[in-house]
Amino acid sequence: MDRTESGARNGGAAPYRFGDIVVDPAAHTLLRAGVPQPVEPKAFAVLLALLQRPGELIGRDDLLDQVWGHRHVTPGVLTRVIAQLRHALDEDPQQPRYIQTRHALGYSFIGQLDGTVDDAAAAVPEEAPSPAVTVPLPAEAAEPAPFPVSRPPETPRMWSAEGPALARPGRWFMLGAIVLLAGLAAWLTIQRHKPPPRPVAASVAVLPFANLSGRPGDDYFAEGLAEEMRDALAGVKGLKVAASVSPAASRDAVDARALGDRLGVASILSASVRREGARLRITARLTDTATGFTLWSHTYDRELSDVFDTQSDIAEEVVHALLGAIPGEDSALSKRLAATRSEAAFDTYLQGMQLLRHPDQPDAADQAIAHFGQALKQDSGFAKAQAGICHAETWRFQSQRSPTALDNAKAACQQAERMDPGAPEVDQALGDLYRVAGDPERALQHYRKSVQAPGQAMYAHVGMASVYAAQGHGDLALAEFQQALKLRPDDAYIHASIGYQQYLDGKIPQAVASYRRAVELDPKNADRWGTLGALYMRAGNNAAAAQALERAIEISPAADTLTNLGELRYQHGDYAAAVALRRQATTLTPDDFRAWGNLGEALRADPASNPADTRKAFEAAASRAERYLRAKPDDAQAVALLGLYRAILGDPAEARQLAVRAEALGGQPGEVALFNAETFALLGDPGAARQRLQAARAAGIAETQISSNYTFRRLGLWSPPPPAGTSRGTEPPAPPSSAGYSAGG
Repeated sequence: MDRTESGARNGGAAPYRFGDIVVDPAAHTLLRAGVPQPVEPKAFAVLLALLQRPGELIGRDDLLDQVWGHRHVTPGVLTRVIAQLRHALDEDPQQPRYIQTRHALGYSFIGQLDGTVDDAAAAVPEEAPSPAVTVPLPAEAAEPAPFPVSRPPETPRMWSAEGPALARPGRWFMLGAIVLLAGLAAWLTIQRHKPPPRPVAASVAVLPFANLSGRPGDDYFAEGLAEEMRDALAGVKGLKVAASVSPAASRDAVDARALGDRLGVASILSASVRREGARLRITARLTDTATGFTLWSHTYDRELSDVFDTQSDIAEEVVHALLGAIPGEDSALSKRLAATRSEAAFDTYLQGMQLLRHPDQPDAADQAIAHFGQALKQDSGFAKAQAGICHAETWRFQSQRSPTALDNAKAACQQAERMDPGAPEVDQALGDLYRVAGDPERALQHYRKSVQAPGQAMYAHVGMASVYAAQGHGDLALAEFQQALKLRPDDAYIHASIGYQQYLDGKIPQAVASYRRAVELDPKNADRWGTLGALYMRAGNNAAAAQALERAIEISPAADTLTNLGELRYQHGDYAAAVALRRQATTLTPDDFRAWGNLGEALRADPASNPADTRKAFEAAASRAERYLRAKPDDAQAVALLGLYRAILGDPAEARQLAVRAEALGGQPGEVALFNAETFALLGDPGAARQRLQAARAAGIAETQISSNYTFRRLGLWSPPPPAGTSRGTEPPAPPSSAGYSAGG
């Protein structure tokens, strides 16, 4: 029987046998005398090309085209691969038994293929199937299932770091939102049921580098090196690089094969990092996920100042193993991995990025800005650090409603653009800045530039999705979210971003589900836990809200989380606790008008409070809201809140004008209706108040947000409805920031 007949009987993937060699295309294994032989994916592909046409001369160019896909690789890469195959086959190049070199022409397979092929299972040691890799849902989020560093959405009178979206054009926006949400839900359902993708030959996942220094405080250095490496490799044309792999996921993988199946990659890069004084020791390994064999490994024991050259050496080895030598690529990798030549500036920069990726302290943004500023003192031309300041200030503007932060972000971004106008990190930061500042066209202009850089592509797609959704272009937003998920299907930032958009569109159950997924993927992110709590409050599930909020505070007490937990205390009549929590929130974000308005609300309901303190809180809220609206006049929710503050402070004419203006803007209709209902109630217009309450209920505002309202109870505008497990307002969810972005994403 010839090979063709055997292959047909075995589905076209029958093993080849010659001498003591068995080559199994399906299992991607090469055994000599029953012993597995490690060969890199490209070498294995060359061997298969030769075996498929035994005895024929296959030209060098044909092999390069077939295996490397018309890439500009030098013939030397083929010579190296053939040498690796000869080693695996244990043959002498001077007296070849299997692969014959036709000098200047090509190669041919000259061995004798066996007429019969044994079952591959007899030659390959049997192994137990690898268990599936799962990330358990934290207990705090467990409940019946019904978005740079980022703060997810919060809701009703929930005050959260993620603020309101850009104003939307009414009916056209709602139609676009329906298209976006329906299409996204269907697409996600299909994705969940798709089988794992088949690994691409030239593909790699970069695992989190292990910190072996013995100091947990060095985790930022190991994690930062891995992120820089991943983003540098992602810029290599023809190389697929998997999304960031969480430490939990990499630990849960039983072996390289299980993780390779899950991520759809053919190889895995892992490394350990040890810093001791001025010395740096990195041990790196590239593993074939089909066989579990090591393709390449090396230990670098160098001076810490050689960190950039060490990173470049590792990246070059990975590219050479998977793609071969590509003219000019080594120097391009070195450039991407050395945005600064100052080791001190690089180290400080990595610390700042760690604070943005994992904001486990209330002042994480401020600390990150301080680190980036120090990095610029160490290297005044370090554009990535300048872009980091822009990004962190933009985040502060979103989360704290601080006009000063917006001014700082503009200055930082302008300086970064002067320093390196072509840097994708700079374009990404500018896109985020213009998006939150209400300039969608300029935002899209910069996102379209940064999306061309693999390290920034995912964040650019999410940014463009947010812009399109705010403009009412649901189909375009859906396409951008899909592109982001294709790049990184298990990225918490993307799921939080989708959830925030769902919140803005009034799809609270979907938003809860998206944020549950986000905290499942990133269980140590306090912002996302806080937003999930706010969403639970918006949905009326106070028990789950309390668990999520307490979990967030346990990680890092943020102003919006404290405010929302204070809302729960307020609803239960514990006004003293509500006042204490909300006063603490004003100390954390003194520029945020919402924190002061919430404090005033709690003081107004607390019989033990001083009326003068209540008025001071609302005056502070109003003055800060006015400053914020000068920077972002299209924030409908902020306009409605300022109207409410003016009504409480005794300015009926301006209060009524602001209420009408808020409704005309068209954003967040549920919250705007709720706040305006209270405004009209205070203005002595109960009919208008009841109309707004009806609109608020229709938009999904939880009944407890209405029932616990001091004004509605006092003026008799609320009567008990049928029992419902709902909750009053909480801080509106905050939009996730792309603080996960790094000099490499």
